[in-house]
This record gives sequence, structure tokens and C-alpha cells, in this order.
Amino acid sequence: MNEAGFALFFKLLTGAECILYAILMAVFFRSFMGGMQDRKHLRKNTFLIILIYTTAYLFSLFPWFYGWMHMILITGVLMLLSGFLGMERNFIFLLNVLFYCTRNLSMMMMRSVDFFTSEYLLRNADTPELIFRYASFNQLLIDAVQFLLCTLLLCILEKQLKKSGTGLHIRELCYLLLTPVTAILFANILVRLLVIANDNHIFRLYEQYPAFLAIVPAMAVLFYAGILAAIAACQRILTLQNDREKYFVAEQQLSAIQERIREVEQFHDGIRRMKHEMKNHLANIKGLAESGHYEDMETYIARMNDSMKVFELSIRTGNAVTDVIINDRQKAAAALGIEFQCTFLFPASGGYNAYDIGIILNNLLQNALEACAKIRKGPKYICLSGMQKKKFFLIDIRNPFDGKITFDKNTGLPVSAKKKDGTEAIASLHGIGLSNVRREALKYMGDVDIQIENSEFHVTVLLQERGTK
Repeated sequence: MNEAGFALFFKLLTGAECILYAILMAVFFRSFMGGMQDRKHLRKNTFLIILIYTTAYLFSLFPWFYGWMHMILITGVLMLLSGFLGMERNFIFLLNVLFYCTRNLSMMMMRSVDFFTSEYLLRNADTPELIFRYASFNQLLIDAVQFLLCTLLLCILEKQLKKSGTGLHIRELCYLLLTPVTAILFANILVRLLVIANDNHIFRLYEQYPAFLAIVPAMAVLFYAGILAAIAACQRILTLQNDREKYFVAEQQLSAIQERIREVEQFHDGIRRMKHEMKNHLANIKGLAESGHYEDMETYIARMNDSMKVFELSIRTGNAVTDVIINDRQKAAAALGIEFQCTFLFPASGGYNAYDIGIILNNLLQNALEACAKIRKGPKYICLSGMQKKKFFLIDIRNPFDGKITFDKNTGLPVSAKKKDGTEAIASLHGIGLSNVRREALKYMGDVDIQIENSEFHVTVLLQERGTK
């Protein structure tokens, strides 16, 4: 092989390498687009990433286009197309940085191998043809192993990232970017120091400092381990935060249910007191009638009616706990000018816990009230129904809403659009109400179905009767 053949081989190898890494990047991104049900759209997105990567590579043929510009250009274009790709911009930015960091780390690991293999292959090459031939073989071998190593490292990253959701706040993003960005900067500095030509003098880092043959791959391994550790730590922190929020919500719900139970007890105590007082009331009415004070008697009876209205429940479900919850929400709806329709009957089979049903109703009705309160124009209504069919109990609620609802790809539940108004814990409470409903439904081997049509939010909770103890 002569010099012209070696130059042609190097160009072809560089082009093939570009296409392979473009495919690798597209596959890496594709693994996080699994929530998209349209396979045709998924294929289009995969091809789009390959096209963007290879197009950006063409710019690198210009002398003014530096290597780091390739990463910035692709990252910017993909973030602009985040809506079409169906991914969050923060997560796209993280995936791009991780991809280029992994590629640079695999390059760092293979530089030492390249030094040894090139020394071994070119040691006995005594003609220019052999030198170009062995150099071509060595380059092909190093590039192939580097590509396989990069693929392996990306697969490990992919599995680690999939353990958590794709939603990232700025704080988590900055935390996860610290190590890979440092690794990218270090790799770019290293490449410029490996071989330096100055006034016919060539400085080769590995020849002058042989210890770097072990130090550079070791640092690459440490950088990669740091990335994995940062991802695991971030996921652990998010898990602890979610657990804390769920515990706080469960505690608040327990307090709410206990308050409802105390209200029920007070309600029944009031009825018992009223029974004891009825004899005195009847005696007073009889006395007024016998004395002919009919106007005073009418006033007295009217006062009795007003005092007894406190104990009236306009909606009766067959269970004291759900009676109080639904009537309380019905009064709140009336105060907000919301029409409240209810055909809820607590199952009489005994296979359902009133506390669990109460948590479901609390969350669903509270969400419905908040959605209706935000409506500026149009009807405001809440339609609640609950009925038992054989061994199944169906809870259904409908209400209008104003705005746009986004669904989380991992949970299938709506993402809260509420803004922070004090503390992070309070703001996050609104985002996990439906997840609590699903958790209660799973206790009964059931599930939650959410449908949106014509600006109407429709939630159906299916529960299966459990064996009574």
C-alpha cells in the first residue's frame, strides 16, 4: 500500500466511522423513546438523528469547524426538535453529553492500546509499503475495538438511566453533567498533548512519560465510574424525595380521614342528643298549643327545623365515612358554583375498606374541584358514580378542565401543571394524587383508566372485591 492508498483508506474509514457512530447515537436515543406507540414515528425519529449526525459531520470537513462544534451543533438541533422527538430538552441535553463523553472515554482507553499495537506492528516494517499496510491494519483494529467498547459502555449507561424517569430539573441536570463535561474537557486536552510538532521536533507524550500509558486509561475508568455513581446517587435522592412526599401525603390523608371520622362521630352524638331533647321540645310545643300561643309555636318549630338541618345529609351512600366525604365536597362545589351530580353507592358486600375508598374519593374529588375552579368560561360540573357489579366495584368521575394536560410516559398519569407556591413539598403534593389513587386500586387488583375528550377529564377506577376476614 502506498501513501495515496493509505490516505484513501483513512478517508473511507473515517466516513464509515461517522455512519456507525450516527447509528449508535440513534439507537441510544431510541431506547428512551419507548413510550411512543407509533412505530412509524419512532423509525422517522431514528433516521432523523442519523441524518443530523452525518450532516453535522460534513461541516467538520471545513478547516474552521472544530471538533467540539460537532457536539454543540447536534445538541442544539436535537433540543430544538424535542417536541417532534417526544423527549424533554433537559434529557436530550444529558443524553448528548453522555454519548460524546462515552465516546471520548473509550478513545482515552484505546490510546494506550494503540501505542503498544502500533509499536509491535511497525517494529519489523522495513519498507514504506509495509508501514502503510500495518498502520492501516492497526487503525482499523483500534477503531473497531473502540467502537465495541463505546457500545458496551453506552449499554451500561442506558440500563442505569432507565431505572428512573426521563424528567430532569435543572438541579439534577447540573449534578449529572458535572463529571461527563469534565471528562470531555480532559479528553480534548489530552488529544492535543499526545503528539506535538514544533520546529522539526516531535513530542510524544507516551514516549516521554510512559507512566501515562496506565494513568490515562485509569482516569477514563474513574470518570466513567463517577458518571455511574452520580446517576445512581441522583436516582437514590429522587427516590427518597418521592418516598418522603408519599409519606407526607399519606399522613395528610390519614389526618383528613380521621377528621372525617370525628365529624361522623360528632354527627351521631348530635343525633343522640337531639333524641333526648325531643321530649322537652314536644312538651314545650304542647304547652304553647294549649295556651293558644300559636305564633310562638310556629317560631319555635321553625327554630327546631333550622337546628336539625345541621344533621341532614343530602347524599347518602350507605357508609358513614363516604357520606361525610362526598357531602363535604358537595358543599364545597356549591360554594364555587359547581354543579354536583352523585349516584355513588358504597358496596354492600363487605369486601372493601371504607378508608381505602375514602382516599380514592378524596383525591378524585379534590382534583375535580381544583380543575373546575380554574374554568373561566363554560359549564362547571362534577359527575360522580359508584356501583358494584358482581365482584367488581366501579368508581367513575367526570369534570371539565381548562388548559393542556401532559402525560408522563413512564406512569401514564398526568403531569401536574401547578406552580410552586411556597415549598417544594407542598407543590409536589398535587402531582401524586392520582398515583395514590392507583396505589389504592392495586390493593384490590384493580387499575385507573384516564380518558380525555372534548375538554372533559374522565377517570375510572376499577376495584376487585377482596375476601372478607
